[in-house]
Amino acid sequence: MQAKRIQLLQGTPLFGGILDTTIDYLLCNNCTVRVADEEFFFHEGDEADGIYILESGSVAVLKDWQKQQYLLSRLAAGDCFGEIAMLDLGQRGASVLALEDCTALRIDNNRLFGLYEQDIEQFTLIQMNLARELARRLRAADERLFQNHIQAKNINGEYRFVTM
Repeated sequence: MQAKRIQLLQGTPLFGGILDTTIDYLLCNNCTVRVADEEFFFHEGDEADGIYILESGSVAVLKDWQKQQYLLSRLAAGDCFGEIAMLDLGQRGASVLALEDCTALRIDNNRLFGLYEQDIEQFTLIQMNLARELARRLRAADERLFQNHIQAKNINGEYRFVTM
């Protein structure tokens, strides 16, 4: 079972290129989390305590605004969420709802920072992978924002240049 989990993590952007022994260290004995359909992994505003990698199931990432929840994305097996917690140790920026029964691996922030003391090179590689993944997501969000901005400025089928 552990070999399968190591392979799952190595197939994600955050843990690509990470050694088996490092992932084995990060996957402590109590890292499996099971969340039932329509239950939350965590809520926006909760204290951040680690990251999750879905082993099975699917989730919705939701953002609260003016007392309503908005869908940011859907994630499936192999996807990670809660990774910003690895950087800022702040509150959760969104809620994550199970869309079906889910199993996930949870990597505790303390375990990750224990890796810093144990193997700085592997810790640094994970941080670099995290930065690349967040940059990729930021680039995609910027593109969506730009496209929405251009569409909003479309007048009579023509685009006009707008200065901000």
